[in-house]
Amino acid sequence: MAQSTPQSSGTTTLSPVVVTSNPIIDRVRIDPFSSTSAVVTESQLRDQNAFDLATALRRTPGVQISRYNPVGAFGGDQGGAVFIRGMGVSRPGSEIKTYIDGIPFYMGVWNHPLLDLLPVNGMQAITVYKSPQPQINGNNFASINLETKRATEDGIQAGARISGGYFNTFIEQADLVGRKGDVDFMLAQGHAQSDGQRLNASGELNNVMGRIGMRLNSNWSVGTSFLYVVNTARDPGDIRLPRPAVAPQYNTEAGLVSAFISHRHDDWRGDLRFYYSKGEGNWLYQPAPDGDTLTNFETIGFRWKEQFSLWKGGAIVAGLDSDWISGDVRFNRVAPAPQDSFKAPTFRVTSPYVALSQTIELGKGWSLVPAAGVRVYDHSQFQTKTSPHAGLSLISDWITIFGNVSRGINYPGLETPVLSAAIPALGQSWKQLAAEELNHAEIGVKLTPIDATQIDISLFIDQVKNRYIFGFPPNVPPPPQFLNLGTYLMRGAEIAIRQNITRNWTVFGGLTLLDPSIDNLPYTPKRAVTAGINGQMGPIRLTVDTQYQSSVLALNRPRAAGAINTESVHSFAIMNARVSYQLPMLGKRGEIFVAMENLLDVQYAYRPGYPMPGRWGQVGFSASF
Repeated sequence: MAQSTPQSSGTTTLSPVVVTSNPIIDRVRIDPFSSTSAVVTESQLRDQNAFDLATALRRTPGVQISRYNPVGAFGGDQGGAVFIRGMGVSRPGSEIKTYIDGIPFYMGVWNHPLLDLLPVNGMQAITVYKSPQPQINGNNFASINLETKRATEDGIQAGARISGGYFNTFIEQADLVGRKGDVDFMLAQGHAQSDGQRLNASGELNNVMGRIGMRLNSNWSVGTSFLYVVNTARDPGDIRLPRPAVAPQYNTEAGLVSAFISHRHDDWRGDLRFYYSKGEGNWLYQPAPDGDTLTNFETIGFRWKEQFSLWKGGAIVAGLDSDWISGDVRFNRVAPAPQDSFKAPTFRVTSPYVALSQTIELGKGWSLVPAAGVRVYDHSQFQTKTSPHAGLSLISDWITIFGNVSRGINYPGLETPVLSAAIPALGQSWKQLAAEELNHAEIGVKLTPIDATQIDISLFIDQVKNRYIFGFPPNVPPPPQFLNLGTYLMRGAEIAIRQNITRNWTVFGGLTLLDPSIDNLPYTPKRAVTAGINGQMGPIRLTVDTQYQSSVLALNRPRAAGAINTESVHSFAIMNARVSYQLPMLGKRGEIFVAMENLLDVQYAYRPGYPMPGRWGQVGFSASF
């Protein structure tokens, strides 16, 4: 296994492990700055029968999700979200940001991810950064990056998958990846729909994406990419309440285009990427007086990154990120409530960064890798902040002992002036806010005692400061205003074990323990376990995975002062399985498969009154050529 940043700014090679693919995540990666991340690859997406980001990550250690429906993430409320070690639980706004090939792609006005904007078909890997990692990206406490497929050799490869099953669920995905001479390209398309497990639990996802690159010479390349998505998800409603005459729904539509130029010169490499994204998230048919909330968002910016080595063992990463975020909201309320609209100001966030790591050979197969860096934020509205970070790893062929510290910065987004327009009593108090901060520290060990065994253990502590809220007296000092209030600690541990049973069979187990210093943090189970096994018996491939989490408070943590969250869901354990039979006449990846969810028919929910499906499944086939 190699330790590197996603762009391999410097590597330290460990002994290789030749195994079948991991059933849950591909690996826990430690980069040259001693930061950790979890990587899910295309093989895990296949084995878990994932068709959206929530299904792709819900078994990843340290990650929890919430959802209402089998297909479609209801972005207007609790029905479509991902949480990482207790982060991402605030609404509006979020401490988590999402990216595609390093380009930010999320709901810019309400400042949080929309899962339906992030298709998993056409992706070769998904990386979860579970802590602030300023050398990777900024303005967040944790992040998720989706990496699109790339051609690795000359020729053209195509693949397709079709499946259908319970609740009139139908999924179709296709991709085309190729390289010819100096040109490489990718084109992918996906569709998923389902009526859901109960009335108004339907959803539909549609996406198309593409990329083309051209090598100008041995050192320089240029290219462009695009993504377009259009989706809908309905709210089936709380079964404890009367069913509304018309079910709320959340519709999303968005596009992303980018252009890049990159270079590779031995120990010096870099790229410059410009991007533009625009979209809308429309929450329709809400109960009176809210009616329809129509939101348009737009983001434009660039990413510039250089990686080079000026001396033996040294690796320097430096760059500049800049984003301009704007949008508007229309509140088409139910009469006699007033109609209203608001055009948000444009926020600009510019953040240069630099980081240095140094590999020091100690002899007898051991090396020491210290690292340090800083990211500086210049915001058009709020005060300048910095994100320093440092790490240290002691590495040999069979063990890596590491530690890291970092500061995360998360600025209030456009939701603050939007809320001030919707609640005039708040006035211009949003302008007095400061960025939220998270101080992170982590120590851990990666063990490979034998080629068939990998063990990852980490202990971490996160201190959240300056969380912003709004409120009215007596919950806040008069007058009504936005304030930065409150701090809390999150202590936790993660253990992941991957074991080869035989050459063809692999088992995985993961345990996450979370201990927040406050007792009202939602979607933060004290214990969460994931386990899985996969392998091959001749032409038959079997994957079984299990997920357990202890009881948790539900409903996102609102920004309103004095808000009380007493809703909870009980603990649950669910098991899923996928079995496939190879069909060589359909190509290298040709197969027919059956995928079953919730094999034990457990009653469970991510939100009270919103039961998830019992036992259900799909049958389908894949082809490649």
